[in-house]
Amino acid sequence: MSELTTRKCRPCEGDVEPLGKVEAEKLMDQLHEDWSLSRDGKHIERAFLFKAYSRSIAFANVVAWVATVEGHHPVMTVHYGKVEITYNTHSIGGLSENDFICAAKIDQFAEQ
Repeated sequence: MSELTTRKCRPCEGDVEPLGKVEAEKLMDQLHEDWSLSRDGKHIERAFLFKAYSRSIAFANVVAWVATVEGHHPVMTVHYGKVEITYNTHSIGGLSENDFICAAKIDQFAEQ
């Protein structure tokens, strides 16, 4: 389990600098290997695969629950057997620790 799963998101409405690419790469080590960091270091993304649409929807609801509890929302695209998640912190134009906290919590649910 990643240490990130024990943390809570903190509000950052432009009063925080986005993470640099080196900082983001260090946090990537605490996420599942299927997460990828964009070339510009401004977002992370992962696709989760499922055998049925109902499982995709159930997982999307888990992601929505994490987003609501943490107050930090991803871009999510739901397909028949896949859910794509993209995180960045829009208010600062890049990545914050919040993105990695939520990604780690989603990883934890996906493993169950």
